[in-house]
Amino acid sequence: MRAATMRLNQNTLLLGKKVVLVPYTSEHVPRYHEWMKSEELQRLTASEPLTLEQEYAMQRSWREDADKCTFIVLDAEKWQAQPGTTEESCMVGDVNLFLTDLEDPTLGEIEVMIAEPSCRGKGLGTEAVLAMLSYGVTTLGLTKFEAKIGQGNEPSMRMFQKLHFEQVAVSSVFQEVTLRLTVSESEHQWLLEQTSHVEEKPYRDRSAEPR
Repeated sequence: MRAATMRLNQNTLLLGKKVVLVPYTSEHVPRYHEWMKSEELQRLTASEPLTLEQEYAMQRSWREDADKCTFIVLDAEKWQAQPGTTEESCMVGDVNLFLTDLEDPTLGEIEVMIAEPSCRGKGLGTEAVLAMLSYGVTTLGLTKFEAKIGQGNEPSMRMFQKLHFEQVAVSSVFQEVTLRLTVSESEHQWLLEQTSHVEEKPYRDRSAEPR
């Protein structure tokens, strides 16, 4: 059941004011690979650098994996202003949900990365997370979310706290803070209000279209 649930987003596009969320396809891999050469992003995301071939293999596994839901974050203004533009040229980051707790299928771990330095601090990450939270609640049936953030990553910490996440744990071993949001009825209402402008549309993989 869960596998089918997680693969739902392969055909889903979420359109917001500042960001467009699209499924992670092979078209996005070259730009993503360039981002992850950055030592800063490797540190912030606790990632190891991969070869381009490994990145393509990772993209395929993420697409098929039953416990991950990944969207690439596009700059909505750029994406809408230039019809026919490639998604790769509009990419600013990604947002992920991991369903890793086998004991609790209503818990998702959320991650967001705004990789383009010029796009940080403009609210794109906030809208991407809100859209993903709403998608997690309404489509995937999640009611609890956790975010694990490096202790030095103050901007990310502030953003999640602004979105009603509360600190529940600190790991000195991993040097990370765990923040949690439990979606009560009032939180659900708040989330719906924050994302009332977000439209869910069918996604067509442009890289699969005939040239």
